[in-house]
Amino acid sequence: MSDSAHHHPDCIFCKIIAGQIPSKRIHEDEHVFVFHDIQPWAPVHFLMVPKRHIASMAQAGPEHAHMLGHMMVLAPKLALQEGCRPYPEGGFRIVCNTGEDGGQEVHHLHVHVIGGPRPWKKG
Repeated sequence: MSDSAHHHPDCIFCKIIAGQIPSKRIHEDEHVFVFHDIQPWAPVHFLMVPKRHIASMAQAGPEHAHMLGHMMVLAPKLALQEGCRPYPEGGFRIVCNTGEDGGQEVHHLHVHVIGGPRPWKKG
């Protein structure tokens, strides 16, 4: 995304999206950039990051509804592509940490998609 007003210069995810920091990309389209987590909790663990810098889910507004819906519809397709077994025997978890109390470490809205055979349960 070339519009720098939609990026935060110190944000690691904005730098990954811009190609300034390497990542193992899974998917990219006009709305999101999806890549493998560098510290996976499970056999399948990737992040879905909006290309537009939004600090957290707490800052998402009605203008972001289409992008958020796009992410939720895309998640199952990518989870299967990356190795999750199909529902209902298989499945995956979608997690969006928000704020310090919610465990958010990078302040750019992102969704973790986590799955694969257990015993990967971590909380």
